[in-house]
Amino acid sequence: MNRLSEELTLTGQAGQIDCLVDYPTVDTSSVEHDGVGWAFICHPHPLFGGTMDNKVVQTLARAFLACGWKVLRFNFRGVGKSEGVHDNGVGEAADLMAIIQNIAPVGPIALSGFSFGAFVASHGIDTLFSQGRAGQPGEEAGDLKKIVLVGTATTRFDVRPLPLHMQNQALVIHGEDDDTVPLSSVMNWARPQILPVTVIPAVGHFFHGQLPLLKSLVMRHLVF
Repeated sequence: MNRLSEELTLTGQAGQIDCLVDYPTVDTSSVEHDGVGWAFICHPHPLFGGTMDNKVVQTLARAFLACGWKVLRFNFRGVGKSEGVHDNGVGEAADLMAIIQNIAPVGPIALSGFSFGAFVASHGIDTLFSQGRAGQPGEEAGDLKKIVLVGTATTRFDVRPLPLHMQNQALVIHGEDDDTVPLSSVMNWARPQILPVTVIPAVGHFFHGQLPLLKSLVMRHLVF
């Protein structure tokens, strides 16, 4: 995303995971990177060109950074330097949990994703509340502070419902004219949860021309 992004290689079930880390602006005299917590962002479908360098993913990263979060993006299996092969979201969600356990075993975290990445993030959230961050049954998810799902891929994938008590911490954004994931599909997913959806008028799946607005909406949610 910028020249200060740090390359990082972590290990998941299928081998190495290709990651980039960005830190919020801090006093250069500090020996540590301060921040609100860690935000983990999942990219769109890898079989259709999705990578951690996707423009929507980078916009989400910039929003989190601007609000003081440390940000980790990563390539799903078989993308870039990440090993393994596409696993229809199952292995990808497991890799997300491995990354969280490695980078932020304790402390505040946020989960975000775009399109297929939102589907993967939803399963990560589900795992946090069913199994705990360290994979120990009964452990509280506790420190999940923010959820941001954009262009959520509800048409082809089993996107998990969000925990009821997390609705105030969740932001779901969708384009009115999304021809990849119709708005009606996202509303059908959100309706049983009584989960609000923020709709950007006259915008398609990739938010062309409206990325600054997307960033602004996410930042507004993060500082609330």
